[in-house]
Order: sequence, then C-alpha cells, then structure tokens
Amino acid sequence: MSAPTGDIGLIGLAVMGQNLILNMNDKGFTVVAYNRTTSKVDHFLANEAKGTNVLGAHSIQELCAKLKRPRKIILLVKAGPAVDSFIEQLIPFLEPGDIVIDGGNSHYPDSIRRTEELESKGFLFVGSGVSGGEEGARYGPSLMPGGSPAAWPHIKEIFQATAAQVNGEACCDWVGETGAGHYVKMVHNGIEYGDMQLIAEAYDILKRGLGLPESEIADIFLKWNKGVLDSFLIDITANILKFNDDDGEPMVTKILDAAGQKGTGKWTAIAALDAGMPVTLIGEAVFARCLSSIKSERVRASKVISGPQKEEFKGDKKQFLDDLEQALYASKIISYAQGFMLMRETAKEQNWNLNYAGIARMWRGGCIIKSVFLGDITSAYTKTANLESLLFDDFFNKAVHKAQPGWRRIIAQAVLWGIPTPAFSTALAFFDGYRSEVVPANILQAQRDYFGAHTFKVVPGKENAKLKAGEDIHINWTGRGGNVSASSYSA
Repeated sequence: MSAPTGDIGLIGLAVMGQNLILNMNDKGFTVVAYNRTTSKVDHFLANEAKGTNVLGAHSIQELCAKLKRPRKIILLVKAGPAVDSFIEQLIPFLEPGDIVIDGGNSHYPDSIRRTEELESKGFLFVGSGVSGGEEGARYGPSLMPGGSPAAWPHIKEIFQATAAQVNGEACCDWVGETGAGHYVKMVHNGIEYGDMQLIAEAYDILKRGLGLPESEIADIFLKWNKGVLDSFLIDITANILKFNDDDGEPMVTKILDAAGQKGTGKWTAIAALDAGMPVTLIGEAVFARCLSSIKSERVRASKVISGPQKEEFKGDKKQFLDDLEQALYASKIISYAQGFMLMRETAKEQNWNLNYAGIARMWRGGCIIKSVFLGDITSAYTKTANLESLLFDDFFNKAVHKAQPGWRRIIAQAVLWGIPTPAFSTALAFFDGYRSEVVPANILQAQRDYFGAHTFKVVPGKENAKLKAGEDIHINWTGRGGNVSASSYSA
C-alpha cells in the first residue's frame, strides 16, 4: 500500500459524521471515512463526497493504514457500548501516541475511564463535545475537546479550523483533562434546557397572560433579539411563531404540549446534586418537561382543580414587555452563573484545570446556546480567571440589579394569573438566597439534631462553655434523649 495520506479518520456516516467530514475537507484536510456498513462508505463517496479529497476505507485495518502518524480517529457513533466496541477494534491497528477521539454525546464518567484505559496502553484519548446539530457540523460547530493533554497539539489545527469562527476566533479550545470536554458539553446541554424553558415561560405569559396572538409574540421576540437577548434560541423561536400551517393557523398551536428529552439535562441536574451545588434552574427545566409529559393527568386535573379567576390585564403593556425582557435576561444570568459554579466545583473535585473564559468563547458560535451574552461572560472570566460567581462581576451585578424590579413584578403577576413560572421563580429564589447573609438553615440543623442527633456548629461570636467554637455539638433538647451524637456511632 502507498504511503498514508489521511490527516484524520472518521467512523460513523450518519448525517453528523458526513457533514463533519465535508467541513474538514473544505478546510483542506484529507479525511478517511469508515462505516460499519461499508456500502454507506461507497454511497457517500459516490454522492455527497463526490469530487472531494475524502478517502474511503472498508475495514478498520484499512482506515488505520491510510492515516498519517500520529493517527487521529474520530468516533461519531451512538454513545455507550458502541464507542467501547470500536475502541477495541481499533487497538490492534494503533501504535503508541495515536489518538482516539469520541465526538458523541457520551457521559463524562465514560470519558474519564476511556482516557485512563487508553493512556495505560500508550495511546491518547479525547472526549469532545460537539454542538450545533447538522448545520453546525457542516459549516462550523462548537467543539469542546478534553482528555489526554498530549493530544491537543496534534489535533488543534484541524479542530480550530473546523469549528465556528466569531470575530476571527475559533469556537474551540482545549477544555481540560480526562472527562472535562464531555462534562462541559453536558453543562452546555443543561443550560440549553434552562434557556428553552425560560423562553417557553415568556411565551406562556404573553399568550395566556396578555392574550397575544403568535404573530405579535414573534414580533416581540424579534425586537428582543436586537438587544441583550440576541441569541440563536430567541431568533428561532420568533421564526417558529411566525410559521403557519396550510390553513393559516400557527403551526406551534398544533403541537402537543408534551416535551421529550434525551437525558443530558437530567445528567446535569444529577451532577449538581452529587456536587452539592444549587443548579436550581436547570433542575426546574428538567422537571417542567417531566410535568409536561403527564398530559392526560394534567387534562383531568384541569377539570377538577380550579385556579384564580383570570382578570384582563389593565396595566401599561409597554412597561410589562420591558419587565418581561428584563426578567428573561436576569433569569438567564442566574442560569449561567449556576452552570459555571457547577463546573468550578467539579473541576476542584476532579483536579481539572478548566479555562472558563475559553469555555464561554467556545459557546459564542456554532452551538444552540450561542448568544451575544456569552461575549460578556468571556470578558468577565478574562478579567478575573478565578471569579467565584458571575454575580460578583460588575457587568452582571449591575445588569441583575437593573432587572430586579421588573423581574419581581413579572413573577408576582404570573402568580396572580395562576401561570406557572418554575424557571423564572427559581432563578429569583436563588438570587434572593445567594444574596442573604443569613438563611433559615439554623432551623434545619436544630431539627436534624433534635430527631437524629446529627449535631450542629455554633455561630462565631456566640460560643460559651457548652457551645464551643468549631466543634460538632449535640443538645439534649427534651431532657429524655442521650448525649451521644449520630456522628459517634460506628456504621
């Protein structure tokens, strides 16, 4: 066989794989394509890839033989066992230093395991988040690579050339070690759930609250898209609301109100619970989809459970719309602040060196949550790399304080109307909790100690002979209990 000419290989010729290959080809890289059903390789070369420099392979061995060293092979196959199966098939034909890249929606613990397993055999592994759907893959996705740091210099040129570009900068940078790439993609997807739920709640308030038709709501979203809310999701929501069926009725009104989910938002919520971080908005967005899915139960409930009498809105409509824009903006700030808090905590636990400004930069283009707003987050973390919360950054601190009055008025009005706003409301509740020097957790700790001898610590400055500073204290609240705390028991 002649000398290898392939710059990178790709396994998996579904639409994402095909589009990513064509994108890399456009950028001047020679891609070797392989699919388990080899007839798909021939079909791809004869049709979509006709006239390109894309090479085909009919076996794993042929794929590896056509690649320059160190070999770089992207897997775009279904997450889970299929990824492990292809890695096993590749190993006999790889040499030390070769790089296996998983570009699927894998769960980050799998990427941690795969990095360790492949490095122990002398190979390198990259778990990369890929966002932007079919169009992103074809013309420039957001790429979030993490794994073996030694792999980055070898894939950097290809990845950054293939990714979306914003203001001359690639929406791709090295994320961090082991499972960091897929972790950041998971949080991205969770934030996506939150953004979508916030927009849905704004639509509900305009539709059920103000009684506006879809065409007028679309115009409001288009106006918002020229300001602080300028984003892909606001833009497509306006387009969706303007789209009519053949009978002239808005298509969106014919869609059943039962939302599906692939599970990545749920992963983020579980990761937040595991890390003990209050990522409440993403959690509520997941639960809102769960509530939507019990449609028949909601239909029954609507007939037997009554809410407040609906009153026509008699206030200042322009002020209300301005308030709603600010409520959406402030809630979005909270959601991203929570997402970055979660990444910071997990980075500490996993010993990852995450580049937060780089992560925000990666999300500015090519992905579902791309927005002008992410440029402001990039600036915040560029200015202060170890920023504890976006709410401590001057720009976001001022933005939330400006939004507060309208944010509160919108939620109050929605409550009076009986329109659920789980995402708006939890964002405000988090904000009020986060800015509170004292919260009522002292009652929780007293209750826990009362019924379970779980102990508590004393407030600094309120110590005495019985309540010693820094110690775990148990009180015999009733005079009947003992003085042994729960923490003293052996398991």
